[in-house]
Amino acid sequence: MKQSIKELKDLSKICRGDILKMTSVSKSGHPGGSMSSIDLYLSVFNRANIDPKQPFKKVRDKTVISHGHTSPGVYSALARFGFFNIEEVISGFRHPSSIFEGHVTRGIPGIEWTTGNLGQGLSVGVGFALAAKLKNEDSKVYVFSSDGESPKGQIAEARRTAKKENLNNLIVILDYNDIQISGRARDVLYVDLKAEYKSAGWNIIEVNGHDFEQINEALEIAENYKLGPTIIIAHTIIGKGVSFMENRHEYHGSPLSDEELEKALKELNIENDIQKFRTAREKLPLKKSEKNYPNEKLNVEYGTPITYENKKTDNRSAFGNALADIAKSNKEKFPVAAIDCDLLPSVKLGEFKKVNPEGYIQIGIQEHNAATISGSLSASGVLTFFADFGVFGLDEPFNQQRLNDINHSNLKTAITHSGTDVGEDGKTHQEVNYMGLIRSMYNTKLIVPSDPTQTDRVVRYAAQNEGNIVITMGRSKIDIIKTEEGKPFFDKNYKYEYGSIDEFRKGEKLTIITYGTFAHIAVDAADILKKEGIKINVIGIASPLHYNDEKLIPYLMNNKIITLEDHNVENGIANEISKTIVKNNININGMENFGFNEYAPSGSSELIRKIYGFDTEAFANKIKEFLG
Repeated sequence: MKQSIKELKDLSKICRGDILKMTSVSKSGHPGGSMSSIDLYLSVFNRANIDPKQPFKKVRDKTVISHGHTSPGVYSALARFGFFNIEEVISGFRHPSSIFEGHVTRGIPGIEWTTGNLGQGLSVGVGFALAAKLKNEDSKVYVFSSDGESPKGQIAEARRTAKKENLNNLIVILDYNDIQISGRARDVLYVDLKAEYKSAGWNIIEVNGHDFEQINEALEIAENYKLGPTIIIAHTIIGKGVSFMENRHEYHGSPLSDEELEKALKELNIENDIQKFRTAREKLPLKKSEKNYPNEKLNVEYGTPITYENKKTDNRSAFGNALADIAKSNKEKFPVAAIDCDLLPSVKLGEFKKVNPEGYIQIGIQEHNAATISGSLSASGVLTFFADFGVFGLDEPFNQQRLNDINHSNLKTAITHSGTDVGEDGKTHQEVNYMGLIRSMYNTKLIVPSDPTQTDRVVRYAAQNEGNIVITMGRSKIDIIKTEEGKPFFDKNYKYEYGSIDEFRKGEKLTIITYGTFAHIAVDAADILKKEGIKINVIGIASPLHYNDEKLIPYLMNNKIITLEDHNVENGIANEISKTIVKNNININGMENFGFNEYAPSGSSELIRKIYGFDTEAFANKIKEFLG
């Protein structure tokens, strides 16, 4: 049942007491900003289409807390509306066994996205709002933001996108208390918020952020505005409600002393029962909290696989063809989206756009914004692929991809121009660290296909399997990998399995372990050596971070080992094979690792390989030297 304005006013005092108690019990947290935002939280949660009994129902309004450090205010407001028990919040706030972490965390009822790294919340909201549009849902997205984070460039990217896509279901509520850690926000770095949102074409409303009548009138207008997104700039006071805290930046991230708490609660006319919660906290078990990440489940049709039997093509084209086929097979069941950063012909999204124009989303050259939008879109019942060059899809927005990993989204990132295979663009475009980047994430899979047919199957695997998956591809056209008999190694019956290994060539004494487009070099070198009476193993590992140890071990035992990769040799597959050898106490006869140990110059992929001795004949000679 919705609360009246009077009831909200009474509740705001109670919530301010909650905020002060939980930060005092945990001896950490951000009370000041939580108290300036609490009236905004209460107003939105009171009127939004969210249900504490069904917090993750399929059609609902969504809220995003961009300034995630104001979690005490968010938790208090949601608890007082029945989403969870307020006593558990106050006693457990910021404790390892509690779900109520220091910054708002996805999986808690009412919390849609884990935030804390400032500046990403608006992009998250854009993704949610786009998903609602694509699914024809009558729902709103409310993004809570702050003046302190407003100088960040990603916010400018997101507000331009929101206007371009005419997201009239998106409402930003901005807490303008003019305070951040270092003092006045206007002194740290002034932002003319009204002018910036006006120049982006937004509807702008200004209110007193502690006047419930004004806040609710503004929300009513925003919820019915049809010409695009709306921002409500709410002028607030940090520490509002406790006289000695108001307008003091010292209380941005510092809890009160016991003496200050006693004084503050007395001013709010709230009982000081803090000892009860401290006692309860002492009894909490030392264990890790568990959360649910409620992505909408998609039953994805596999489509019609494409086998490239003798046709020389690039893996990125095979990706584009497979994605277009997946869109045709599934778009009547749920939206299929491809996010592009002005690279449509290069990342081969042309056919996808032709068969599924409503799912093609052009973000422009805004990679940080695009990565975040893709993540929240993918968690909202939209099969989402983010296609970009390697350095722009992973290196540049690493923090955004890390947040997607933390949020357990369902994003498929397809990066082309990986390794040194970028054409003549040179070192700024060579993504030779992708394995190291993905290795540092806990919830993201990496797949590096070796030829167009394997790429086709990998894309279909990624579409059908939930979770974050990165597919990396080069730029150049390549032949399919063939068996020793000259037949396609990946034939029409091939289906990719994550963690599997591929025996391209069978031999003895030496095993080459490789992946991606450099697999061709290893296979061709093995064929040259076979003519000289030297037979070696060539093993392809398309999932170089998570392969089946047991299947690989026989190729390592008592053999000489070579790793070959179009990657930084210091953080690539050589690390993984070394771990496998040590972990399983495998006896080998030596190991040599080939890859890149410096930035390569501009030049075609063929010339780069020749310079570094990775053309077929030169590599065959390296093998013979290693064999002795």
